[in-house]
Amino acid sequence: MIRIEIDEPTLARTRIAISPLAETVCGLYLLQRNPDGAPWPYDGWALRAREILRTDPATAPARFYLDQPASSPDFLCPIPPTATPTIEEQLDQLRRTSAETVEEQLTRYYPAGDLPPDLRPFRDDRSRAFGRLADGLAAYWEAAIAPHWPAMRAALDEEVLLRARALAADGPDALLSRLHERIRWERPVLTLVKPLDQSFVAVNQRLLLVPLIFSRGALMCSSDHSEIVMVTYQARGSALLASSPPPVSDDRLAILVGRGRAAVLRALSVPATTTGLASALGLAPSTISEHLAGLQAAGVVHRRRAGRRVLYGLEPAGTALVALLGDDSAGAEFVS
Repeated sequence: MIRIEIDEPTLARTRIAISPLAETVCGLYLLQRNPDGAPWPYDGWALRAREILRTDPATAPARFYLDQPASSPDFLCPIPPTATPTIEEQLDQLRRTSAETVEEQLTRYYPAGDLPPDLRPFRDDRSRAFGRLADGLAAYWEAAIAPHWPAMRAALDEEVLLRARALAADGPDALLSRLHERIRWERPVLTLVKPLDQSFVAVNQRLLLVPLIFSRGALMCSSDHSEIVMVTYQARGSALLASSPPPVSDDRLAILVGRGRAAVLRALSVPATTTGLASALGLAPSTISEHLAGLQAAGVVHRRRAGRRVLYGLEPAGTALVALLGDDSAGAEFVS
């Protein structure tokens, strides 16, 4: 467990951002955690990504992340400088990492001075080490991530819009309590359920939430920054990476309403637009519209206008239906 005690000023400064660099690094960690093959919907993408790393010499420096431990200095994946940075801006940020930042974080992680060999260049030949790493990540991004980025960015924009709307309407308590099944908010402690055992206090800082398509539930926390605590979580939309239909499972909800409508019901645990659902589930907007019309006619989904957008959400009957029948699907985690 990672337990973060958050004071009121930090909680009041909760914000949401996207991070192309964190997506790239998290995708590499996904390969690291699944050496024998990634699960659906990442399986086809993972095969291609491994082939890129194996055959493209320009991506060699990016393989560095495949050997990193679960807890590493934050300078290897810095906090995004704005709410919507480009990958180029974040790689430039990585290249400009200061000697003071490197020294401070390495001292914190390795107080005895026994640096692993692969981290020593960042201290001893900083400019060259960060430049090489950024160049390798740029090459890997171009080959493995960029082809998917327009669809990923659309899904992430939808995620940020909906979470920001929830933050503005209901406040940070409601947002954090519904963020992810493995994130628990019991004021004033935010708990990330993961193997690491850490605790720290966030005082007069800013809480930055970063949704990631490549998370697959692997929550990350960056606490080395003096002003910002960053927490990542699984965004909806990973199905857009799928190269094949989801595996068949004993899904009672799908047996009752059909696989497509079951997926839509699960995805509406957070209100969404037709376009957002299409991106999240890897289905055509026309198919989503058909499913929504049927679910709305059945009284389990409602339709609300929010500015120029139309949001769909679960009626109490829909929430009850998902709660009773919807937790036994193998693919549920990718659309929740």
